[in-house]
Formats: sequence, C-alpha cells, structure tokens
Amino acid sequence: MSVRLEDFHSEQEIAWCPGCGNFPILKAVKEALVALDLAPHRVVICSGIGQAPKLPHYLRVNTFNGLHGREVASATAVKMAAPDLTVLVHAGEGGAYGEGGNHLLHAIRRNIDITLVVHDNKTYALTKGQASPTTDFGTSTRIQPHGVASSPLNPLTLAISQNCSFVAQASSVMPDQLAELLQTAIAHQGFSLVNVLQPCVVWDKVHTYAYYQKRCTPLGPDYDPHDAQQAFLLASKPSDKIPVGIIYRADRAVFNAAETSGLDQPLREQAVDPSVVSGYFHRFR
Repeated sequence: MSVRLEDFHSEQEIAWCPGCGNFPILKAVKEALVALDLAPHRVVICSGIGQAPKLPHYLRVNTFNGLHGREVASATAVKMAAPDLTVLVHAGEGGAYGEGGNHLLHAIRRNIDITLVVHDNKTYALTKGQASPTTDFGTSTRIQPHGVASSPLNPLTLAISQNCSFVAQASSVMPDQLAELLQTAIAHQGFSLVNVLQPCVVWDKVHTYAYYQKRCTPLGPDYDPHDAQQAFLLASKPSDKIPVGIIYRADRAVFNAAETSGLDQPLREQAVDPSVVSGYFHRFR
C-alpha cells in the first residue's frame, strides 16, 4: 500500500503562533515523504530545542530530541547505527549555525547521508526575538536595541566553500517548490543542507510573507548547480532577488560507517553483551 498524508498525522496540539512560517514547512515535509513513499517507521527526525525542532512532534515518525545545537551529531549517530533508515534533522538557524556550527562543518566533511532542514527566520523566536547568526547587520531587537553589530553568517557560501554535496535554499512562502526541493534533498545520497527562509510573524516585521513573495526567485533551467564558482558567486552576491532552488551539487563518496570501521554489518545488527559494560557501571556507584 502506498504511503498517504494521513499516515503522518499526529494528535499532538501544535504550539506555533498562528501564521507561523513553520506550518508550510510541516506540510511540505509530509508531502515530500509521501512522494518518496517513505513509511513513517522508516523515517527518523532528529531535533533539539526551539520552534523549528518542535516539527517532529507534529508528525507520526520516529523522533529523537536532544540538546540544542547537537541535532546533527544525534542524526549522525542514528545513521551510523541504522544506515537503512532515512534520517532528517530539523533545526533553527541558531541551533544549526550557532551552537551547532561545528557539527555542521564535520557532517559536510564526512558527507554523511542525512538531510538538514534549517528553519531560518533570522531570530531566536522562542526566547523573545534576540539576534541569531543570520540576523541582518544593524537590526534592532529587544536585546540589541541599538542594532546588531555583527555581520550575518551566509550558510550557503559556507557550505559551498566546504564542497557540501547538496546545498539548496527555499522559502516557506513557496510551499509547492519547497516540497519538491525537500524530496530531491532527501533522495540525494550524501549530506544535504536545505536553508528554508521563513517569516516570523511576531518578532520580524521586515522579512514578512510579502517580502519573500516579492524577492524569492526560482533558479532557471540554464543554471548549472555543479559549477562551484558560479554557485559561490550567486550565493554571495547582494541582490534584491533571493535565489531558491538547488544552489550547488557535488559528486562525492558517501560516508559509510560499516566500511570505515571494518564491520560486515550495521552497528544495530551487532550482538550486545551487557556483561561487557556491567563492570563499568559498578565503578560509578
């Protein structure tokens, strides 16, 4: 039987603000998983703390909630232990690019086969609108009333510079295009970064639905995502047009835990002998 949208329905009450940009992302994730015919029990979503990491609570899939900024590390462990499962990460730009920046770099370096979906609303929305790693320079917030003094991080150029095997950008104001892009990212063999620009209807009165609808521009068929130099220039060039689509792709070997550790089968298939670790437990009593 084919997978249906109803298969992912959760009874959990959604705690996002009315009109939150996370709602279209949740819908797009469901549609992408259905399009790929991925049954809920074959999917694991790792997340941490924040508004974006609440997303797996509202889906009927396997979920691992860990520390803020450690989502990619958790997902790496899951994929190493169970390589046959589809592993996604949902994080805000604070967790992914701030606290989790180090994990992001090494996931790119290893090219572990997971998909990182970053809900980039340019603010720490859960904790009352502080500046995040992608907040524009000079933006006034409740914590930085005189304006943010640091330049924003550009996650796209960072990923391209490290030869990330799949770099894409989308927006929650274009949900159909987002669903198609997520489908491609999840199907990609290797590490996928999807930066999703989304409005925060409470704390950001600049980057609204209208702002992104006016500026987000899908890449045309003539654009070649395999050209690293072109991709870097596209992602770094200031413009009123915001590129959405696959920014960069690279053909790289995928990290395989079994091959690198000399195992003949996945970690989860290895025999477990509790007596091996029981001695260590006694030492800490």
